[in-house]
Amino acid sequence: MDAAAAHIIGDTRERLLVIAEAAVLAKGFGATSIEELIAAAGITKNGFFYHFPDKNALALALLRRYVQRDDALLDDVFARGYALSDDPLQAFLTGLRLLAEKMADLPQEFPGCLVATFCYQERLFNHDIHSLNHEIVLKWRARFRRGLDAITAVYPPVEAVDLNALADMISTVIEGGLVLGRATKNDKILPEQIHLVRSYIKLLFQPDAVVR
Repeated sequence: MDAAAAHIIGDTRERLLVIAEAAVLAKGFGATSIEELIAAAGITKNGFFYHFPDKNALALALLRRYVQRDDALLDDVFARGYALSDDPLQAFLTGLRLLAEKMADLPQEFPGCLVATFCYQERLFNHDIHSLNHEIVLKWRARFRRGLDAITAVYPPVEAVDLNALADMISTVIEGGLVLGRATKNDKILPEQIHLVRSYIKLLFQPDAVVR
């Protein structure tokens, strides 16, 4: 296969994923048909099955694509936070502030979360997708837990706290903010919720500081 052909195939696959993600987030995986995807992409059914042998293969590709984008976003904002401060608490708080700013710039029509969408419709999916969804959630926990571990090494919390539960709380706020923002068509809910959990973390580890 020459480079031009590979590029066309790659473009077609990505176009299918973009179309499928929008459809799944709008109305669910079960209500999204292969027929509508191939019509929107302008390809044949054989062209679809060349890229995805079945709908579960499509779902797995969507989830992998989603987590890659999610990882890139979180890597970026928290790397910038740690680049701006050697203090683990200030760096983590800066990362959350930058994340809130990123979320404030989301399109008016919130995109939603594929992880949550797939959880709600888990009976439609095979073991590989269930396992990947589980892995993604634990990966979020581990990411935030690393930052919290670094903070507690310098700033003991003012009250006993389960750091895994606190890490999960950050994920819950982000996911819940996406759901509420989408349900209410209010693009301010998600960044406001991130700012609130940021304030809570600051008060938990540095209660005498002014929250900014």
